[in-house]
Amino acid sequence: MKLAVWTYEGPPHVGAMRVVTGMRDLHMVLHAPQGDTYADLLFTMIERRNHRPPVSYTTFQARDLGADTAGMFMQSARDAHARFQPQALLVAASCTAELIQDDPGGLAETMGLPVPVIALDLPSYQRKENFGCDEAFLQICRTLARPMARTERVTCNIFGPTALGFRHRDDLAEITGLLSEMGIEVNVAAPMGASPADITRLGAAHFNVLLYPETAESAARWCEKELGQPFTKTIPIGVNATRAFIDEVRALSGSTLPVDDQRLRQPWWAASVDSTYLTGKRVFLFGDGTHVMAAAKVARDEMGFEVCGMGCYNREQARPLRALARDFGLEALITDDYLDVERAIEEAAPEMILGTQMERHIGKRLGIPCAVISAPVHVQDFPARYSPQMGFEGANVLFDTWVHPLVMGLEEHLLTMFREDFEFHDAAGPSHHGGKAHPLPLDQTAAHAAAAEAGSMPAPDALPQAAVPSLDNIVWLGCAERELKKIPFFVRGKARRNTEKFAVEKGLNEISVDTLYEAKAHYAR
Repeated sequence: MKLAVWTYEGPPHVGAMRVVTGMRDLHMVLHAPQGDTYADLLFTMIERRNHRPPVSYTTFQARDLGADTAGMFMQSARDAHARFQPQALLVAASCTAELIQDDPGGLAETMGLPVPVIALDLPSYQRKENFGCDEAFLQICRTLARPMARTERVTCNIFGPTALGFRHRDDLAEITGLLSEMGIEVNVAAPMGASPADITRLGAAHFNVLLYPETAESAARWCEKELGQPFTKTIPIGVNATRAFIDEVRALSGSTLPVDDQRLRQPWWAASVDSTYLTGKRVFLFGDGTHVMAAAKVARDEMGFEVCGMGCYNREQARPLRALARDFGLEALITDDYLDVERAIEEAAPEMILGTQMERHIGKRLGIPCAVISAPVHVQDFPARYSPQMGFEGANVLFDTWVHPLVMGLEEHLLTMFREDFEFHDAAGPSHHGGKAHPLPLDQTAAHAAAAEAGSMPAPDALPQAAVPSLDNIVWLGCAERELKKIPFFVRGKARRNTEKFAVEKGLNEISVDTLYEAKAHYAR
């Protein structure tokens, strides 16, 4: 654990909260100091839930540490059961409460509550949020699920969707509909939408569908071993993966019913004439391992992008991501430090980023367009509309989501190129607000300014005596800066760096328009 301005994952108790918040008739008692109640805001503000998470806090303060904090926890657990009447109770300690070692699980077992009490061991200083999701759901299954007779018709369970997950709500609906087309009924979808009573019925399904390995793979493996239920390994993100997922489900279920793909538009749109300018765009991917691995295949095989970098922040998925990166001829970046990610992106100089909310901020700083593909995300990535990432409709959404930043970027570039046109300069005002365009005065145009600077290269006697050229003392002339802005914004940073490097190698202290184009010709060879 370390102090950081921004983090990709919270502590593991936040992951446990995601599980319990997604479920029904389940309550969690968290042994935590007063400040740890901030986690509620993740669900009410960012996910826009209309109710608080079903979590009770002991909320001890500094003055309580010399008293009976264990007694405070036991009283909080009794009060939570009496007030909420849950079918089961989860108990855990936050990262701060872990230090006082009150053992919430052991205390809860001695209380004799009339419902199952599920104790979570969440090592806050070694593991993080996704581990908390995975471990909480595993312990719920181990406590409540038992072998039982299978349903007469072929059914399956869906594992993985949680509260605060990236498009989990819509992915669950999309995959449920896809399975229904194949004649397969969903027995239980969990954690999202399930109750403890539903968990006891897991054993009735014939197989399990695992959508998010980072939140439910341990539970899927436990069910495979203890309940005799195989689980799917393909994550249905993208057209190719969705078709492979359908084949895998057919092999597990014996279904032969056709699947309607008439609403699938992504393959034709990605191959159409007005999308060919996207082909070959260099993209950098970062996020959780599941979404990055799936998105990398879609980017290369379905969109025609060139993947120039990829990585993930959850170390539990580092091994498969590294293996995939080798297939792409890359070295995977495994880190939870956003500054490392920013350095890697700046060095790779991609034309687009596919990442998390943090990469969106990095893209803004570096002037690179970004589309969000993975948690953590902010409020705008919990849309009111139906917007899955999985299945055939998810493939359509991916195309729109990924192409949009590039299209808007192209529009921005064109506006920049024609900023001196009478219709587009800053003083014209936005047309949709009724702004009236007026031509710029002659003395404010780039041509006039360049002429005042003796064109692209100032006279030799006007050049000051400068020190030995280096990247620290290079000066860009105004005319060169204006010419640089005509270069598309998504490669502008790379053009600036290459030109400065060229100028230093040639012993130039100042960069003119001539220098800019000489550097371009040099690196184009």
